Amino acid sequence: MLDTEPDLSDFSTIDFTNGAVAAVSGGSDSTALLLLLKAHLDRSAPTARLLAVTIDHGLRPEAAVEARAVAKLCAERGIAHRTISWSGAKPSTGLPAAAREARYRLLAEAAQAHGIGVIVTGHTADDQAETVLMRQARGDGRELAGRGLAGMAPATLYDWRIWIARPLLGVRRAALRAFLRHEHVGWAEDPTNTDAHFERPRIRAVLGEDRGEQRFAEAISLAGRAASEREQLGRRAAALIQKFASQPAPGLIRLDPGFANADDTQAAVYALRVLLAATGGVALLPHQERSEALFAQMRAGPLCATLSRTVVDTRRTGIFLHRESRDLPPAAPLAAGLWDGRRRVTEAEAITLDDSSGALLIAPLGAAAAAKRSAGIGAPASLVRAALAAEPALWRGSECLGFAGDATTAAAIAVSPAVAPFARFLPSFDLVLAGAVAELTGAPPVPALPSGRHSAG
Repeated sequence: MLDTEPDLSDFSTIDFTNGAVAAVSGGSDSTALLLLLKAHLDRSAPTARLLAVTIDHGLRPEAAVEARAVAKLCAERGIAHRTISWSGAKPSTGLPAAAREARYRLLAEAAQAHGIGVIVTGHTADDQAETVLMRQARGDGRELAGRGLAGMAPATLYDWRIWIARPLLGVRRAALRAFLRHEHVGWAEDPTNTDAHFERPRIRAVLGEDRGEQRFAEAISLAGRAASEREQLGRRAAALIQKFASQPAPGLIRLDPGFANADDTQAAVYALRVLLAATGGVALLPHQERSEALFAQMRAGPLCATLSRTVVDTRRTGIFLHRESRDLPPAAPLAAGLWDGRRRVTEAEAITLDDSSGALLIAPLGAAAAAKRSAGIGAPASLVRAALAAEPALWRGSECLGFAGDATTAAAIAVSPAVAPFARFLPSFDLVLAGAVAELTGAPPVPALPSGRHSAG
């Protein structure tokens, strides 16, 4: 049993019924997280499974040594542990983002393999302040309501299937290191944490200078305000989507003409940005100023424009959004994952055909096949055909077998809509908004938070 424990009341808000994967690099934050989580589970949920996972990104020779040190600590404390390596070629640019994506993918795979329902990370208040200051330096404050300035959410849904919880966001790194010293437990120091070639270490150095504590306090205060504003704006945008939006055909969104004249212009522009990204299958929302200009044009009268791979066709009968026909994915063998950012393919690995029949491919339905489909209800036939042409279909050679996921095409696969801007990472700030888009498009509902009491902002 631990002698001392920082105030980690957020542990009690997380449901560990299905166990927990603790992401442990060997640094001070994640090592403290592991020991404190183990003590919490011993007291409150002794039957819950705890698996510590160390990801070796293969970027530093010391990483393997650090992973072995974590394994030794886990063995001493009776904690199950796995080291998983990020194999394959590493990108020459965007390495931190690629490493982050790989890390969460590998953590999620480990959790799923062990039937565990939540991943827990050791992000601290210091990490939060650094994140806010980095985004502020990039100009995220110019974003509507400063979405990025909310920092890291207390929980984030990864890949629409598993929650990542951050119970230490209110705890300072110094407190965790003091705790480890009291427990006579060491930790590894990652040299990249002080490498000025990377953005975060440069911001971390600024927080260590004069006025560092003041800057820290300002950043945390800013994050709290921005998170609240982001959540409230999301709720208002969700209400507009529920009131004005419908889906007359797969891939086609219709907005009632009243949407362009909504009193809440700020929320309407935000809703438009999210719907553009969702329809176009892009992870990032379209630029704020371009979206505002588009919304102003929508108010002025009929138009046909393209933004974020989405065609916006404003007519007297409504405002219609559908995926543009350019840059659609080429025909490819079925594989699980996101298709065009808009559709999630699952269980595709179960599909096999003998060599004589040829392999099943997934590709856009195309204009010729779309023309044979029945028109939607409440939408011009030309727009329905344009939307259907961009939808995924199963093909054998030049023969179209129908929409991917149809019961008549292949019962062994499932193809469902994905809420593109939140398909990979959904911060708990945006739960209501993402849920409204999922309901509109027929995407699976957002999985419940790992606790009913976990704050969404």
